Amino acid sequence: MKLRQLRENIVIAWRSIKGQLLRTVLTIFIIALGIMSLVGMLTAIDVLKQTINDNFAFLGANTFTIRNKGFKVQFSNNGQRPKKHSVITYEQAMQFKNDYLFPSAVSVSAIATRAGVIKHASKKTNPNIIITGCDENYLDASGFEIQEGRNFTPEEVQTGRNVTVIGAEIKKNLFGNNDCVDQEISIGPKRYTIIGVLVGKGAGIGISNDRSVLISLNNLRQNYKNDKTSFAITVKVGQAELVDPGIEEATGIFRICRSDLPGRESSFEVVKSDSIINELLGMTAYISIGSVVIAVITLFGALIGLLNIMLVSVTERTREIGVRKAIGATRRSIALQFLIEAILICQLGGALGVVMGIAIGNLLTLLFGGSFIIPWNWIITAVIVCFVVGVISGFYPALRASKLDPVESLRYE
Repeated sequence: MKLRQLRENIVIAWRSIKGQLLRTVLTIFIIALGIMSLVGMLTAIDVLKQTINDNFAFLGANTFTIRNKGFKVQFSNNGQRPKKHSVITYEQAMQFKNDYLFPSAVSVSAIATRAGVIKHASKKTNPNIIITGCDENYLDASGFEIQEGRNFTPEEVQTGRNVTVIGAEIKKNLFGNNDCVDQEISIGPKRYTIIGVLVGKGAGIGISNDRSVLISLNNLRQNYKNDKTSFAITVKVGQAELVDPGIEEATGIFRICRSDLPGRESSFEVVKSDSIINELLGMTAYISIGSVVIAVITLFGALIGLLNIMLVSVTERTREIGVRKAIGATRRSIALQFLIEAILICQLGGALGVVMGIAIGNLLTLLFGGSFIIPWNWIITAVIVCFVVGVISGFYPALRASKLDPVESLRYE
């Protein structure tokens, strides 16, 4: 009996929705916008988190990097003054590499440019190639693997020969499926011989290791080094448990290399590989908060709009309510009818918002190199939120309808 009564209330609610179609559609669309912003942004963030983890997982848990701090703001008697730490020089990096005796693989590298253009015959890449100068330990310490060809030799690094290891995307764009090892490419005005191709790792959040070009460290010093060039040191220890002891020893040795005075802060920073991931994931938290705030504001507007629609519906259907009460309808059944109507409108808006949110969220992430996902947790959240909004906005109109006097309602025109 209760199931039958519920089904009848749903049918009546649906009939009422179709009877005031324009107002209902507008309210459904407002609810859909709120759910779309919630589901869409959180879907995009979930995919970005997954992409970040996938793209930086190759670093492993047993690596850390020593890099320059850049700019720091310090306070003095004259107020704020920016302090620029000097770049990490090649001599300092090599001194550390020679003095660091902890069991590990130590690599020295530097970015030559992030906007390089690579040419071969009549083909050339977009100006978005990262050109890195590195030594023979760079591939192992940074988690790269060779798919074709070989790594740099110590002699090539020392002499600065014009040889290069390229990313998988560059090979595809310039050579297609043809073999490119021992072929020549132009990097800037100079020609380089390809000795290896990196294993493809895919792209994510606008970052692609497949668009990397590696040249020898001394070749970078000969052709790209300037006063702003800062060298980075990547250290890979044998086990993850040795990272913290390795960092402690590395910090002490490099403070000597940098001539940092006792009691002063270090003029460099040591970053673990998982810290890089956490930094990037931390940035997504602010986006999550912003999207939730936008969704709450939009849903609050939808709640007020739906409340208004339901109150108008109660007024317009006063006579109908009187007739139903006259033939035996209880206050409970009247209230349930209007409550179900409000919930049904919210769920329709929520369903539309979920579809739009999934579409927009995945479209954004696909543009940045992510992969398609269906966020079941956010879909369930959207259903619950819509149910709550429906109950809140429909409670007072349902209560008001249930308390109408049947005699007065029958007289209503």
